[in-house]
Amino acid sequence: MSEASVPAVAAAGSWRHAWSYFFYQIRKSPLAMAGLAIIVFVCTAVVCAGWIAPYDPDAISLVHRLQPPSAAHWFGTDEVGRDIFSRVLFGGQQSVGVGLFVAFVSSVVGSVIGCFSGVIGGRTDHVIMRVMDVVLSVPSLVLTMALAAALGASLFNAMLAITLVRIPFYVRLARGQALSLREMAYVKAAVTFGAGRRQIVSWHIARNALAPLIVQATLDIGAAILMAAALGFIGLGAQQPTAEWGAMVATGRNYFLDQWWYAVFPGFAILITAAGFNLLGDAARDMLDPKLKAR
Repeated sequence: MSEASVPAVAAAGSWRHAWSYFFYQIRKSPLAMAGLAIIVFVCTAVVCAGWIAPYDPDAISLVHRLQPPSAAHWFGTDEVGRDIFSRVLFGGQQSVGVGLFVAFVSSVVGSVIGCFSGVIGGRTDHVIMRVMDVVLSVPSLVLTMALAAALGASLFNAMLAITLVRIPFYVRLARGQALSLREMAYVKAAVTFGAGRRQIVSWHIARNALAPLIVQATLDIGAAILMAAALGFIGLGAQQPTAEWGAMVATGRNYFLDQWWYAVFPGFAILITAAGFNLLGDAARDMLDPKLKAR
């Protein structure tokens, strides 16, 4: 074996060990297993929607409008005869995609800003944190609605608005971790030996601050799905004919008394998906928090 391949083999071994430890811890918690099962089920259904869906989600058939659940249409049909089961599957691609995008982008951007702010300190840190305080002083949903309305009603703009609102949470969390870690002996030793700020943040601060950031990102996926559904419900998210869970619930409420299935099935999809990510986030917190692990 060449010397160049040794680091790759070591990295592969560490990843296998991490995944083995993760599943070992997951098996110890019934709620974590339930959350993981829900996420795997939902993600599989969403990814395979093109093969699972029995109908085109946008196909209109006025002859079959507002039909109750049956063998032909498992979740019934909507006001123009579109199959709700197919639209729930394809709507999951929008809703789950928004949650994953928001959690990934906001966590990466917020963590980088927060870590550098904590390491640099001084006036730069003061300015950054005062800006974050201003953003956090406004209720998240109100600010998200304002940004989405200013950007224009569309799924992409709603996703961008949610991301901008969630970034300050990661900035504060990453900054707190950076303030604590920069006082550690190994960080001060790295500074003594001439390490730059970028190297300190990437090699010493960010890696050791990953645990709480991962937990926050996991929990934020469910929160982002709920927020995207709320924007879709008030008309600031996905627009017709795009299938999206919040928009489907908003339209279905007009028919709720007689055609209950129109709003119930998309609403249940939102509920079960957000609950799955929240359960997995709680399990990740229990695994990564040394105090809870010891308890």
